[in-house]
Amino acid sequence: ASVSARADDNAKQLAYGEHLSVECTSCHRIDGSDDGIPSIIGWPVPTFLAALKSYRNGARTNPVMVLVANSLEEDQMAALATYFGSLQK
Repeated sequence: ASVSARADDNAKQLAYGEHLSVECTSCHRIDGSDDGIPSIIGWPVPTFLAALKSYRNGARTNPVMVLVANSLEEDQMAALATYFGSLQK
């Protein structure tokens, strides 16, 4: 793919991730602070995806996150990982 096509795909991923993030940011603070719920901004995409998948496969057991992870499609997880990975504290 051309550079402009990749940039356009990335922009779409970011926009979709931002759209989906409303549910996440009801608990996880967008400013990166940790008030007992860990910050998820600035995480590398593979780390973010691994965390979500660990809730899905039972390696992590937080009931809310298990429900969230099980409700997400792969493309939604990727979009969220791209969006939150783009943010900085």
